[in-house]
Amino acid sequence: MKSPLLSQPGAVPAEGADEGVAAHYGDLFREQRALAAGTGLVDLSHRGVVAVTGEDRLSWLHLLLTQHLTELPPGQATEALILSANGHIEHALYLVDTGDTVWAHVEPGSQEALIAYLESMKFFYRVEVADRTGDTAVVHLPAGSIAPVPEGAVVRETAHGRDLFLPRELLEPYAAEHGPLAGILAYEALRVEGHRPRVGFETDHRTIPHELGWIGTAVHLQKGCYRGQETVARVQNLGKPPRRLVFLHLDGSEVHLPAAGTPVRLAADGEDGRQLGFVTTAVRHHELGPIALALIKRNVPVDAALTVGGTAAAQETVVEP
Repeated sequence: MKSPLLSQPGAVPAEGADEGVAAHYGDLFREQRALAAGTGLVDLSHRGVVAVTGEDRLSWLHLLLTQHLTELPPGQATEALILSANGHIEHALYLVDTGDTVWAHVEPGSQEALIAYLESMKFFYRVEVADRTGDTAVVHLPAGSIAPVPEGAVVRETAHGRDLFLPRELLEPYAAEHGPLAGILAYEALRVEGHRPRVGFETDHRTIPHELGWIGTAVHLQKGCYRGQETVARVQNLGKPPRRLVFLHLDGSEVHLPAAGTPVRLAADGEDGRQLGFVTTAVRHHELGPIALALIKRNVPVDAALTVGGTAAAQETVVEP
């Protein structure tokens, strides 16, 4: 879904998973600084939007998702995962309940597969699932923003800012009034700085929640059964995840950022050394320079000097080994 804000001066379209919104509006670092200062907004209108209504909505979702939802208060934001039968991450939902509707935004284009799964699990529960992507746009206001919430919008507020579920017809006038606009690259730079994983970026076909630090934030360990729970419980109680998420400071002398999938190796072994993992997301930060998230083998020492495609990289621990 192509955003009307791509017609704004200086807008450069994003590519790949974020196609449909602006990568930036002409000045990546200025946009980052604005978000860090609590001003501006990010157009996330390409993300999928799913709404669940009905009196059984919370108890039903509680059975399917990794999060404890039966007593979720109206207005309290949370996040949850849907796992495969083997415990691998399939979807991440960023949700809030309004008292009569659970609103969730998900990765662009993933809402159809998510809804198909949810529909297959309705059985006798009094719930209705709707794809609201066509009439609802998501915009992000950074932490500290004083922009008002327009009538008809739903707010999902976290420590990182507010996500607004906004009627699409309000997207352009709201952005015009409460800019400056920041592109998805600025948003992603702050996400990487905050060590926050993203499905399809930090995940592959075998990623489990423990590897990304999603235990406690998106996975509740004191709740009933859900698909994939056996893997979660087994790793939590008896084992350790095979990989762990790390934050990398990259050598700033390199012109190009490493692409997703670029191998991570021990610096002492050189470029012919054994691959220990791979880069998931690399960005340029307005203060930190080039930084990245990567998945590496759990037993790599936390103080090991690493290289990424020949570039020196210093690691910070995100998930404890």
